[in-house]
Amino acid sequence: MAQFKSKFPENFYWGGATAANQIEGAFDVDGKGLSAADFVEYIPKAERTKDNAMEITSEQIRKSLSGETTARYPKREGIDFFHNYKEDIALLAEMGFIAFRFSIHWSRIFPNGYDETPNEAGLQFYDNVLDELAKHKIEPVVTLSHYETPYGLTERYNGWVGRETVDHFVRYAETVFTRYKNKVKLWISFNEINMITISPFTGGGILSDKEDNPMQAKYQGLHHQFVASSLATKKLHEIIPDGKMGCMLARMTFYPNTPNPEDVLKAQRENQDNLFFTDVHARGEYPKYMDRFFIENDIKIVKETGDDEIIKQYPVDYITISYYMSLLSSVSPEGETTAGNLFNSLKNPYLQASDWGWQIDPIGLRVTLNDLYDRYQLPIFIVENGIGAYDKVEEDGSIHDDYRIDYLRKHIEQMKEAIGDGVNLIGYLAWGPIDLVSMSTSEMSKRYGFIYVDKDDEGNGTLERSRKDSFFWYKKVIESNGEEL
Repeated sequence: MAQFKSKFPENFYWGGATAANQIEGAFDVDGKGLSAADFVEYIPKAERTKDNAMEITSEQIRKSLSGETTARYPKREGIDFFHNYKEDIALLAEMGFIAFRFSIHWSRIFPNGYDETPNEAGLQFYDNVLDELAKHKIEPVVTLSHYETPYGLTERYNGWVGRETVDHFVRYAETVFTRYKNKVKLWISFNEINMITISPFTGGGILSDKEDNPMQAKYQGLHHQFVASSLATKKLHEIIPDGKMGCMLARMTFYPNTPNPEDVLKAQRENQDNLFFTDVHARGEYPKYMDRFFIENDIKIVKETGDDEIIKQYPVDYITISYYMSLLSSVSPEGETTAGNLFNSLKNPYLQASDWGWQIDPIGLRVTLNDLYDRYQLPIFIVENGIGAYDKVEEDGSIHDDYRIDYLRKHIEQMKEAIGDGVNLIGYLAWGPIDLVSMSTSEMSKRYGFIYVDKDDEGNGTLERSRKDSFFWYKKVIESNGEEL
């Protein structure tokens, strides 16, 4: 039998991905307003539960605004990319980055979200970042909304529950498309859009304790995001004819725990629940399998005339995903569960887990890519993948993160296999190429980067940047276009 050899395409986008709320800091500088992320408290590991790690209550907001709290808000500080972006981008360039994903902090452009005119200082900051990337020949991939709903929209409309938020988002999108039309071609509307159904405040600025029917509220907010994404895609194609809009899904691939047909059926249903978001974005309509879910959960989506036509007429150009783990579906609750803080399932005996209990499944990435390409036949871009781990700084300052190299190597190998399977994979952006504040736990000790940042969970440190072993390894990966792993 002939030996088949798969290769990455010559124009493959190698690089890394970040979010404004996790790196920028400077939360009150140059006219920036507050966003949802600015209210996420740091909770020490011993006190953390699945419930308090993510959702914010009206009372927490009140205490924060009135100063009646001793809580720390690490995302307000980030790693001060705002003042260090030139140094940080130079380090990414040293690794040979072809692409860099970041988000625009919506409240840096429209401080309240509903302002009549944009904040020029905020627009200028991203001009500076984009110019620095261009100087190093790094392609920007820009996310419009990455868990950064302006708090003004929460205050006025309870975030995305209010239909008015659609118009404010489209105005924001039109503003940045017009400003950066000669600098950015690749855009993403909403980061991990499925987060709004898991953590409505994170994903949509929605305070669930203000709603009589929280389930209805989050799916109504999601509908508004679907409409806003399609209208933003329309604007993008008008303003930047060669611009491309991607949707983004936190892909959770479910396996049946056993051959029991009930487990198989449950896995199918949970995969549908996850793929619902890309079905709407890519196919342009609500899938029929959601009808039953909406009826059984007493959800009645309020649609304005023309909404379905808007969603159908302006689907996305490509699909982006984050991929960190796979999960098991079982009708039986018995058995040991994973320790992941967002997505829990039974432990898979065939897989190892990260320091934070996330199951490591490189082959699952190949399965995921094949499933997505079979389903949509659109280009796929992996815009998040990585491992959060504890890093030890040696006495000489070196950081030997072989575990990170091993994780990334195995996932890249499976990406190459998926390309050989026929998947149109256009790029790979490792999550958190520079250590940043964790989205789900607001820790610094949960490190993803090739670049170490001297800062601890309590906010102490010099913020000095240093290169880990993985920095030099990834540089070789990019130089060899994925051949030297």
